[in-house]
Amino acid sequence: MGEAVKDGREEVIQAWYMDDSEEDQRLPHHKDPKEFVSLDKLAELGVLSWRLDADNYETDEDLKKIRESRGYSYMDFCEVCPEKLPNYEVKVKSFFEEHLHTDEEIRYCVAGTGYFDVRDRNEAWIRVLVKKGGMIVLPAGIYHRFTVDSDNYIKAMRLFVGEPVWTPYNRPHDHLPARKEYVDNFMINASA
Repeated sequence: MGEAVKDGREEVIQAWYMDDSEEDQRLPHHKDPKEFVSLDKLAELGVLSWRLDADNYETDEDLKKIRESRGYSYMDFCEVCPEKLPNYEVKVKSFFEEHLHTDEEIRYCVAGTGYFDVRDRNEAWIRVLVKKGGMIVLPAGIYHRFTVDSDNYIKAMRLFVGEPVWTPYNRPHDHLPARKEYVDNFMINASA
């Protein structure tokens, strides 16, 4: 078996191609038949992933090493649920608008679950399920969107290099340097 099975990431992070249904965004939206995407394939698109110890994130040496090696100096938490997020339904809809950021988006799920959708090289949506213990990094310039699943709850650690800039640029923003760099690094030069 591959390294992904050995390190346990597939227990907390799974990915698949989405169907074209307009049903509730919080549903899994599997194609029929299901078409899963490996974590290695996600890495080819620049999406990095780890499995960490969410019960002990305060003292987790693996998290500390990742933060130090990648320069993640800022950290906070965001709880996305009706009880904790004002204007919950409006916010969840806005998170689901396709957008990009000019910096990485780093999310470490310490409770609950959520979906991060990213585009592949052919513009098809890949849904990435992140469960407790899963950490992902979406590269700067990748078009993506987020939603909770039908449980309506995720608590995520947000990490950032330096002071956070949370500005989403809704599609299209192909002229931004971060998008051009992403396309050059992951969409053109890598094999499909």
